[in-house]
Amino acid sequence: MGFATDAIHVGQEPDPSTGAVVAPIYQTSTYVQQEFGKYTAGYDYARTNHPNRKALERCVAQLEGGQSAYVFSSGMAGIDAVFRLLRPGDHVVVSEAVYGGVYRLATQLLVQFGLEFSFVNTSSQDQLAAALRPSTKMIYLETPTNPTMILSDIAATAALANARGVTLVVDNTFLSPYLQNPLALGAHIVVHSMTKYLNGHSDATGGAVVLTRPADAEKIYFIQRSAGSGLAPMDCFLVSRGIKTLAVRMIQHSVNGMAVAKHLDAHPKIKKVFYPGLPSHPQHELARKQQKGPGAMLSFELGSAEAARALLNNVKLCSLAESLGGVETLISHPASMTHASIPAEIRQNIGITDGLVRLSVGIEDVADIIADLDQALMYI
Repeated sequence: MGFATDAIHVGQEPDPSTGAVVAPIYQTSTYVQQEFGKYTAGYDYARTNHPNRKALERCVAQLEGGQSAYVFSSGMAGIDAVFRLLRPGDHVVVSEAVYGGVYRLATQLLVQFGLEFSFVNTSSQDQLAAALRPSTKMIYLETPTNPTMILSDIAATAALANARGVTLVVDNTFLSPYLQNPLALGAHIVVHSMTKYLNGHSDATGGAVVLTRPADAEKIYFIQRSAGSGLAPMDCFLVSRGIKTLAVRMIQHSVNGMAVAKHLDAHPKIKKVFYPGLPSHPQHELARKQQKGPGAMLSFELGSAEAARALLNNVKLCSLAESLGGVETLISHPASMTHASIPAEIRQNIGITDGLVRLSVGIEDVADIIADLDQALMYI
């Protein structure tokens, strides 16, 4: 079946007991035993598993082309579970412009349990290879990076990882499985903040870990049920509902994203636009090679915190808020919001300046998005 068909039907079959087109929300904490030690459908306790979670996991695994998937209470909970596959003394190479929450998790929490992290420019295969150690067990890529929109070559990194016996993990949140398929390019694990494009409506949080190897899947499920980090029924229902329109949303997101990027790229008050869909992006050809579309995430440089503040305080249609991937256009200031946990000196070195603004282009009429940005830019 095609992608849109799978998004609508896999894990979302009509309820067999009633014929309802939309399966019910199993808002229960526990399940009755038919007799001692025997459950009706294998469910015993909602923390361990429940029908809404299993259905969503089937769908996400299918869309990403994985053997299995597990969904979590947030993207960070899923990422934390992936890092728990490692043991004290293990080393991880991470994209240097990684999401601030991942940086905080790694440098302030996981290091206390004996893990070691190196943050490098993973767009350079030479720098990536040089960062590997005998103790390196994992490479963690964001591509495109948040918010600098730098790409890493997934296929080339997978070849390097396989040659060194290293697990390759790719965060696919920015593009969704509709626009990029890291597992098909050789990655071993894909992670998502399902809060973003998979849900698409800014009304639920969730994370996903998609796996290709049964041994990893067994460990991730153990972590999920042991830590109690699985996604609750109502949130599973909301994300499943959102996924049904993923294909059509991503098409419109990409159309709008390209239009906004081109407009801003020509605007005299914008110093630079970071968007892989533009031919001016240094990795435009790599984007064309490993992505099925440009997506709707972009950043642009205004030159100063004062200019960024003037813009952000005067947008009207665009919502100044954390997060991304919703049907509404969201605008943010990474240095003070999503990446505030990264020290200022490091932020500057990796391109997250005080004048950088990140835009998650929604699916409103694109003329209205552009008009709002134009009127706000008049205050600079």
